[in-house]
Amino acid sequence: MTDRPQTPLLDTIAAPADIRALDKGQLPQLADELRQEVISAVSVTGGHLGAGLGVVELTVAIHHVFDTPSDTLIWDVGHQAYPHKIVTGRRERIRTLRQPGGLSGFTRRCESEFDPFGAAHSSTSISAALGFAIANKLSDTPGRAVAVIGDGALSAGMAYEAMNNAAAAGNRLVVILNDNDMSIAPPVGSLRNSLARLVSSGKYLTPRRLAQKLARKMPEGLHNAARKFEEYTRGWLTGGTLFEELGFYYVGPVDGHDVVALVEILENVRDAQEGPMLVHVVTKKGKGYAPAEAAADKYHGVVKFDVVSGVQAKAAAGPPSYTSVFAKALTAEAERDDKIVAITAAMPSGTGLDKFCDKFPDRMFDVGIAEQHAVTFAAGLAAQGMRPFCAIYSTFLQRAYDQVVHDVAIQNLPVRFAMDRAGLVGADGATHAGSFDLAYLCTLPNFTVMAAADEAELCHMVHTMALHDSGPIAVRYPRGEGTGVALPEQPQALEIGKGRIVRDGKKVAILSLGTRLAEAEKAADQLDALGLSATVADLRFAKPLDDALIRKLLTTHEVAVTIEEAAIGGLGAHVLTLASDDGLIDGGLKLRTMRLPDRFQEHDKPDKQYDDAGLNAAHIVDTVLKALRRNSVGVEEASA
Repeated sequence: MTDRPQTPLLDTIAAPADIRALDKGQLPQLADELRQEVISAVSVTGGHLGAGLGVVELTVAIHHVFDTPSDTLIWDVGHQAYPHKIVTGRRERIRTLRQPGGLSGFTRRCESEFDPFGAAHSSTSISAALGFAIANKLSDTPGRAVAVIGDGALSAGMAYEAMNNAAAAGNRLVVILNDNDMSIAPPVGSLRNSLARLVSSGKYLTPRRLAQKLARKMPEGLHNAARKFEEYTRGWLTGGTLFEELGFYYVGPVDGHDVVALVEILENVRDAQEGPMLVHVVTKKGKGYAPAEAAADKYHGVVKFDVVSGVQAKAAAGPPSYTSVFAKALTAEAERDDKIVAITAAMPSGTGLDKFCDKFPDRMFDVGIAEQHAVTFAAGLAAQGMRPFCAIYSTFLQRAYDQVVHDVAIQNLPVRFAMDRAGLVGADGATHAGSFDLAYLCTLPNFTVMAAADEAELCHMVHTMALHDSGPIAVRYPRGEGTGVALPEQPQALEIGKGRIVRDGKKVAILSLGTRLAEAEKAADQLDALGLSATVADLRFAKPLDDALIRKLLTTHEVAVTIEEAAIGGLGAHVLTLASDDGLIDGGLKLRTMRLPDRFQEHDKPDKQYDDAGLNAAHIVDTVLKALRRNSVGVEEASA
């Protein structure tokens, strides 16, 4: 194990009040020690490293200047929040990050009073902070709300919607733009910091307020001209005209790694009567750790690594991931069909579309954190005869549900949805679990919805999607490695709405959707050993259902069990509806549904999450035996 760094000053910090007690001259040392602690902790746990390293000085400055938690601090997404967790009383547990029973990788209200708002999906911080600020204003409660949002998160329209409504908060709202990609600002230096100090200081703001009073006494035309001259001159000097137009007083750009300058500027902002304020801070992702600074992704997400070399631990070689299988299959389809295009929302590597882009750079579109736009953009492409594949994590597609309904389903446009990370996802926990896509897609007319049981099935389903021009179609598949089955040299076009029998039996029917198929087969083996012959079906399609196959199974078996890696409202609900409508349960059939529990599950390893959810082979067997009122040795239980 790597030795922990020596951190004598950080060792004295139990809460942000201790940071506020330090002299400004001590803050650079604190920042250096905090950065080393973040590196050391993440080397043990893995997680998001680059973003946190970029905001170390900003974290120290915010907690030095603002009276957290009385002043509300909201981190957008939460990837940036590891340093924040360390200085807000959670240092002793920081090496449990993303581990079973440990700290979350994101901010969580239940974890600390210093996490006033949970954040794992992007671009929510300004809206939430505005809510806190207005609530304080209406109740005449002291306290400001500070939102820290990255420049990437500003690609989502929600951030601008919030800014457009922020004026009512006045100086109670401070937005700090963490620009870590140099996507907005010119290079910064001492001149830029000096300008930021000037425009945020009383030396500038007090005469400005006097000038505003005098200008109001001028004729309206001169007054408006003077106001615009001041705004645009300041905008020309600092680059903040866009934010000024949205009603913010803009300060910046500021060097985000000069902690003393940050403190001085934030003190001015805190004490200003003007507002809402936007402070533009330019940072460097991966700052202070050479391997991260040199890496293309700035060590955004890492597994365990050696601190000295930066070398990350390599997992044992195994089957290809579902993500890589999807990317390879889609690339093969695009080689055959020049109308195929791919769209992702800021997740090119996470969805595998970076590999597609290597081959077809003009046919892959990363629209940024803009899922709503991604879906309607895909709808427009489909309406014009293209064959768009919209690759978005299941959890993130939730953000674009109205567009899925209104722009795709109602118009019956053949947009193809590839929903990665379906089901439970492990260390990222409930915020990233793909639990609800079956419930929210299968209820929509015109949709076809598939779930891959293994990587070979995923290849067939991608091919089926490429050929499907009669309406929207989706496939869901999990995070992680496949089962190791051989991949088809030539994928097959599946018949829409038709499942397959994997094994035949007589007494019990297990209707599986998705990758629980392997557990269903194990359960069938165990049931056979108990003298209960079991049929296993891979339904393939959640919509349309294979009505004929389901009717046959439900009318020829004593017990039928559905199993899926999704919340209530998915496959089981639709099979129950079919059975009820057709009277298939009137004759004594014992029909049971198995799905994710009606709660948000904590982060853990996926296999343990599924065990906790009751969706493994042993749970299937137990469900069947209880339906038959038998115990595990086949003895009839007494009737109640």
